Amino acid sequence: MTDRWARAEERYRAREADRRYPRRDDWGLDPRTTRDEAPAAEPPGWDDDDDTNVIPRYEDEVYDDEPEPEPEPAAVAPRRVGQRPPAGRAGAAGRAKPERGRGKEAPGRGKAPSGRGKRSRIASRKAAERQRRRRNLWVVGAVLVVLFVSAAGFAGYKLMSSFAPPADFAGPPGALVVVQVHSGDTATQIAGAMHDRGVVASREAFYEAAVRNAGMNSVQPGYYAVGVNSPAADAVATLVGGKSRVGNVTVSEGRLLHDKHDASTGGRYDGIYRKVAQASCYGADKKCVTYEQLDAAGASMDLAGLGVPEWAMKGVRESPDRSRQLEGLIAAGNWDFDPSGTPQQILRQLVSSSVQRYESTGLLQSGATTSLTPYQTLIAASLVEREAKPQDMGKVARVIVNRLKVDQMLQFDSTVNYTLDTTEVATTNADRATETAWNTYAMQGLPVTPIAAPSLDALRAMENPEPGAWLYFVTVDKEGTTLFTDSYQEHLRLVTQAQRSGILDSSRPYGG
Repeated sequence: MTDRWARAEERYRAREADRRYPRRDDWGLDPRTTRDEAPAAEPPGWDDDDDTNVIPRYEDEVYDDEPEPEPEPAAVAPRRVGQRPPAGRAGAAGRAKPERGRGKEAPGRGKAPSGRGKRSRIASRKAAERQRRRRNLWVVGAVLVVLFVSAAGFAGYKLMSSFAPPADFAGPPGALVVVQVHSGDTATQIAGAMHDRGVVASREAFYEAAVRNAGMNSVQPGYYAVGVNSPAADAVATLVGGKSRVGNVTVSEGRLLHDKHDASTGGRYDGIYRKVAQASCYGADKKCVTYEQLDAAGASMDLAGLGVPEWAMKGVRESPDRSRQLEGLIAAGNWDFDPSGTPQQILRQLVSSSVQRYESTGLLQSGATTSLTPYQTLIAASLVEREAKPQDMGKVARVIVNRLKVDQMLQFDSTVNYTLDTTEVATTNADRATETAWNTYAMQGLPVTPIAAPSLDALRAMENPEPGAWLYFVTVDKEGTTLFTDSYQEHLRLVTQAQRSGILDSSRPYGG
């Protein structure tokens, strides 16, 4: 009976397979019809009358990517009355369930093959992506390891260096070199300059010594002569001691390039060149540039090399005396220069610094009210400097402008004295009659060059003269009282007053 149920189950499964997956072996002919019309002969031992009411359950194929359904109990058909249930029915019904995935074995049935191919490609791509990510992670990790090792090595080096003292010379100091301290320099910047010039062995050594020396706060901008190969502490002590400063010169207002002598006492009045020569000396052997070297350098026709500005080029080039061509271009004030330079380099440094200071007053824009060029304004300012007291500079500047407008000679004693070796307040008739490029008694207009170093106050007065109609002025007493007038007769009366007070000699009629 068991074999009989098994064969019934097999026939049922075959019919279901043919129904769900028909085979068309010939054109237009359904193989299921053929099998229905000519069923296969049953094996011997089957009873035609004896049938079963139990129909085995058939389940659809289950693919790998679909969840497997829970098995259901096989349906059992009801027995006919009086019929004995066949033996082994329950077992046959249990075996009636088809094996999962049976339909997948037949090629061309279902979608299992294409599904597995797609999943295979996706899995391959994911595996390649995972491999690429692992490779990138290894590269990044290697770079990080290199950076970490480098940083650790550098930190270790710095840590070890912090325990060792900075390099320093043992001394004694060697030959002197000139080091510049700029305005606003910090101890760190000064340490760099000292190290670059070979004074100290390391910046760190100088900085540590400077921090310990309170005198560093009083160091002024300028140039200092310090020995090479100096211990850091000695270099700092030399710098703050004050005696090592070199190349510092003070040019007083109204000073000339060359020496002058007083007519009364015979004393020498040092010119700018001599003052610069004295300030250039440094060291035990007194290394200096000389007065004569500066005079020769100042007469050079390389005007750009001397720092002459463009607005003064024409006037300087027209000077009839090359030794006086730089007159007025070194301004009054306190100046620092590198004494280790050549004479030409020293003069260029002084002239360039002076020009910057002149231009800061508005010199280049000053001719609108006076009709003077910048160089002419500088010349006139030098006359104001030599002729007037500070409180009278604006009025004297106006006298100059007024006389130039009416084409009247300036007739300033200072212009006569400029070319004389000896000077005094008043001049002789012979001196005033001598024609020079500077003597305003013998020529119209301004001198060919400035006659002295003007102060900034004199320059500002000439840029903006005080309003007035004055044409004459004269100092009437020893206290320096100066009176102004636009009347020549009044001027003569004031000259007489000055003579009575001992300011003017009777043989020297009047001043300005």
